[in-house]
Amino acid sequence: MTRIGRLKRRAEFLAAAAANRKWVAPGLVLQARVVEAGAESAPDPIRPEAIKLGFTASRKVGNAVLRNRAKRRLRAIAAEILKDVAAPSLPTDLVLIARPATVTRDYQSLKQDFTRGLQKLGVVAKEERAR
Repeated sequence: MTRIGRLKRRAEFLAAAAANRKWVAPGLVLQARVVEAGAESAPDPIRPEAIKLGFTASRKVGNAVLRNRAKRRLRAIAAEILKDVAAPSLPTDLVLIARPATVTRDYQSLKQDFTRGLQKLGVVAKEERAR
């Protein structure tokens, strides 16, 4: 079982964006960053979480209700898919960015977008099937 933490500080989100590992899909944007030992986003010398997740939605998505709905959908998808995924060899930060289609896109398509992004960015092996 993979231990999952949360990205909370702005510096962690910016570090993930600066890593330049990004997957863009119609329903979401996924940014990934492998955390090196002693990096800023891991203040603890021993990081118990294999994956840290962050969620964001800009005003382009819509008003506050739509932004919150989009983030809830992304959290649900991430929790569902990552519960069965084997832990990556190195600690990884993932940022899921909502797009305007996140609110209206059907749930199965969003799951496929996220799963494919994880595979393309090398967070999970392609043979590993996420439900």
